[in-house]
Amino acid sequence: MNRRGDECIRMDDAIKKPRIDDKLCIGCGICPKKCPFGAITIVNLPTELSSTPVHRYGQNGFHLFNLPIPLFGKVVGIIGKNGIGKTTALGILSGILSPNFGKDDFKASTKELIEQYKGTELHNFFEKLAKNEIIVSYKPQQVSLIPKAYKGTVHELLKERDEKKQLKEIAKKLEIDNILDRKLEQISGGELQRVAIAATVLKKANVYFFDEPSSYLDIKQRIKVSRFIKELADENTAVLLVEHDLIILDFMTDYVHIAYGEPGVFGVISGIQATREGINEYLSGYLRKQNVRFRQSQIVFEEKPAALLRKEKVSAVSWTDIEKDFKGFILKAKAGDFFRTHIIGVLGENGIGKTTLARILAGEIKPDKGEVNENVKVAYKPQYIDTDSKELVMVFLKNAISGFKTDIMIPLELDKYLNSRLCDLSGGELQRVMLAKVLSEDAGLFLIDEPSAYLDVEQRLIASKVIRKVTEDKGKTALIVDHDLLFIDYLSDDLMIFEGKPSIEGNVKGVFSKEDGMNGFLSSLDISMRREQDSKRPRINKMDSRLDRGQKSSGKLYYA
Repeated sequence: MNRRGDECIRMDDAIKKPRIDDKLCIGCGICPKKCPFGAITIVNLPTELSSTPVHRYGQNGFHLFNLPIPLFGKVVGIIGKNGIGKTTALGILSGILSPNFGKDDFKASTKELIEQYKGTELHNFFEKLAKNEIIVSYKPQQVSLIPKAYKGTVHELLKERDEKKQLKEIAKKLEIDNILDRKLEQISGGELQRVAIAATVLKKANVYFFDEPSSYLDIKQRIKVSRFIKELADENTAVLLVEHDLIILDFMTDYVHIAYGEPGVFGVISGIQATREGINEYLSGYLRKQNVRFRQSQIVFEEKPAALLRKEKVSAVSWTDIEKDFKGFILKAKAGDFFRTHIIGVLGENGIGKTTLARILAGEIKPDKGEVNENVKVAYKPQYIDTDSKELVMVFLKNAISGFKTDIMIPLELDKYLNSRLCDLSGGELQRVMLAKVLSEDAGLFLIDEPSAYLDVEQRLIASKVIRKVTEDKGKTALIVDHDLLFIDYLSDDLMIFEGKPSIEGNVKGVFSKEDGMNGFLSSLDISMRREQDSKRPRINKMDSRLDRGQKSSGKLYYA
């Protein structure tokens, strides 16, 4: 186009960056190939998206099309990849972000929003919002930033937000009544998440937004928080949330929107549909009503967990009876061992010793009693991976780049970050980089602590396939600590269960077969699970339903 004399690409002297005129662009594909930074993506949008976007970040920036719809009396979820506009949509609906309808230096007024969505359910929402008939309370995604913005105790923060005068009641329901006197910077991520949820609910509002409410929570807390959020929705109250844990999303919501598109380029919020059908369509990658395919392949769940073929049981790591007093916390583990080409999932509450055992097996901590007999080298990915390192990703992942290009680098989509510094990566990007680092090490046992944190649904399933392929192809063993029940179910062959009292004592049970381990663990949660008929994905049964009662009476709480 430029050779023809049209200024499709020109240098903008004001910002000292090139601009692309999307009206002149014909999608020839030359500039993405020529750009030395891989910073340009040319995407031809479907014809139904030729309409005005709700919001655009700069002339050539991310475009968001459509918005989700809060429904009174219902819990509505949004499911989709990271970087696809879910948080942006919540920001617009809550009034935190003013949409610009794709125009530079423009902020839509409430009146213009009402006019834009005339004749739709969103018209009624924005009209009531303008009249103060709708009051929104919003829990943000990054709860880790709260201690930086507010200095004080948990009680002081919640007292300031307590418009309902229900602080004691809500704190007890969310099990944070024992930490009210602690300072915010002294509490754990899971406790901070529940404090953020409490602060959101204590506001006198009739529309509640929750952005990733299960992050940092263990499985038991995820179930409790899900039930708490479900109870909020009544004829006068609506709940809208973003969640990446598929089992929790399914358990918590009545309806869902699917967010699809190209991360960082454009995002589309689909129409609303019942949760079961919506999640199944998301897994299939195809929206039937809109006749839109947004993913080339389906996400498939095996009807029966694939049996791992082992010609012989070769021990990778074994240990005698272990005891460890760690700053007043007592951990006890019976003697056991792990075998090669074996993936063991680890389930248990926060603060019950899962990470401590991982560090003992990794050789970072010495037990007070017992010993670990390591027949192989151990590679360990810790739970918390924040880093200030300015090292380039290409240097950090030199082993993965040279030896695992196909098995690790390509599936985890890490090539685009090779020239980035570790300190500049987002949580999800850093998680995938650290996972690649561990899996590419010359070790026989991988101890991987919470690999699903910060990853979206698709990234979690891709990560599980990468872990599976490396362990099987290279004859390795993996111990996976995680709180996403679907992720553990999808990935593991056997289970270790941690019981006890958080921060006081932890007792290691197992190694069990997956079925026996899940039955015992689900019993402690008072839930049962089944396979969804069409997609074969695991689902939590409705409490006291026919299926729930039947499975509990037979002692078969796990669908297998």
